[in-house]
Amino acid sequence: MLRLTDLKLPLDHGEAALEAAILKRLHIGAADLTGYTIARRGYDARKRGAIMLIYALDIDTPREAELLQRFADDTHVRPTPDTGYRFVAKAPPRIEHRPLVVGFGPCGLFAGLILAQMGFRPIILDRGKEVRERTKDTWDLWRKRNLHPESNVQFGEGGAGTFSDGKLHSQIRDPLHHGRKVLTEFVKAGAPEEILYVSKPHIGTFRLVSMVENMRATIESLGGEVRFSQRVDDLLLEAGADGRQQIRGVTLASGEQIRADHVVLALGHSARDTFEMLHARGVYLEAKPFSIGFRIEHPQSVIDRARFGPQAGHPILGAADYHLVHHGKKRSVYSFCMCPGGTVVAATSEPGRVVTNGMSQYSRNERNANAAVVVGIDPPDFAPYGDGPLAGIALQRTLESHAYVLGGENYSAPAQLVGDFLAGRASRDFGDVQPSYQPGVNLGSLDSALPDYAIAAIREALPAFERQIRGYAMRDAILTGVETRTSSPVRITRDDSLQSRNTRGLYPAGEGAGYAGGILSAAVDGIKVAEAVARNITKN
Repeated sequence: MLRLTDLKLPLDHGEAALEAAILKRLHIGAADLTGYTIARRGYDARKRGAIMLIYALDIDTPREAELLQRFADDTHVRPTPDTGYRFVAKAPPRIEHRPLVVGFGPCGLFAGLILAQMGFRPIILDRGKEVRERTKDTWDLWRKRNLHPESNVQFGEGGAGTFSDGKLHSQIRDPLHHGRKVLTEFVKAGAPEEILYVSKPHIGTFRLVSMVENMRATIESLGGEVRFSQRVDDLLLEAGADGRQQIRGVTLASGEQIRADHVVLALGHSARDTFEMLHARGVYLEAKPFSIGFRIEHPQSVIDRARFGPQAGHPILGAADYHLVHHGKKRSVYSFCMCPGGTVVAATSEPGRVVTNGMSQYSRNERNANAAVVVGIDPPDFAPYGDGPLAGIALQRTLESHAYVLGGENYSAPAQLVGDFLAGRASRDFGDVQPSYQPGVNLGSLDSALPDYAIAAIREALPAFERQIRGYAMRDAILTGVETRTSSPVRITRDDSLQSRNTRGLYPAGEGAGYAGGILSAAVDGIKVAEAVARNITKN
């Protein structure tokens, strides 16, 4: 087949128009078009009154060779890439110690799945509960202010991505098309087939729950084992001849020890106690940049009109999203994890702290749009909170503890209207925008919720964002604090074999290790690390 890209058609084109456009673009007759499939569909909304759909199509034609030769100089006509997944190894008949995967978020899920599909029968450990019990515990915080430190938005089956928008797009380089493997497995598990071709696919929380369960069942059917409420509290290590220590297994909170020579460390970015244990055990860690800020909420209709103009509400376009960046005088500010038609959620995993995140269902039909508005910070900014690789965690905890106090010390979150924030005055009453954060918000001033440089940068950025999206700095929009867990504050450094820089057999992976950001990139990293483990075991 051949891949035809950048084919543009009006938003409301009929089905026949797509075939006619293919024939016209390739200068062929209907008899020469055996069939086609949509490889990608996006849109160009720069001209709001004339939004265009943009297609990439895989064309089946008996004249493929001739057309590829005729369009040899046209970058939009190329052979269809081979995106099929091929396993790098097959498990030997006997393995002395089965590989371990620590963590069952997107990274651990795919590391475990790929290892299971290659016959390695992995043992997967997660400190949280299975996804339906975890959902009950999460709602217990949102509805009744009861936090379950080992079962919440951050910890449990499916990872933090389960309570999110379920976004499945990423900016990572993916020359081996591992992302396609991820999407294909998600469709097998119950995701809508459209995620294979829409430009910004998403699933939503409710669908993710059943999908994760189905994928767990697949792993178990292949001989893998998934154990919940199994927190890893220590590593079994021995000295190596080359000066690098060697992993020999893990010790669980229960005291049980599990022997293993290959351990995939697929931690989430909130496994702070595990980072502390790794640092104490000499595993090489380093502080890394991340971002801090607030969640902002607008009526979704405001964002739809600003992005789509008269086409707002069109079923193909759905709820509008956005991505904004402002390079300020001293700091850059950007929107992060935008959730169209969604809600702001309580995302803490530690008592006495408040953290925000965003979530949407597949329908994206809630009244408000929300996104994080965050400021990038670097390890030198961590100095007031400590030194060493864990200083970023100390910064996060300080801000989250203060947010807990500002919110009323009952897991409500501090909030302020955008107009009042820009004017430097405390908020007393809501306007037309009602906050979605549960269990509730406490209006006031957010000036002390972040370091002064971050407050100044966000105050500078909001009017700039208004110039890009009309209504963004509307007085009644709501800021809710604090957003601190945008990415991991540490990196568990690894070498070219994807093993820890100084601990053989330990494979840091995914978001918590500092090598991913979001569901798709974490899942892809899980595949890469599973392949590295398989190659090491089989010596391929």
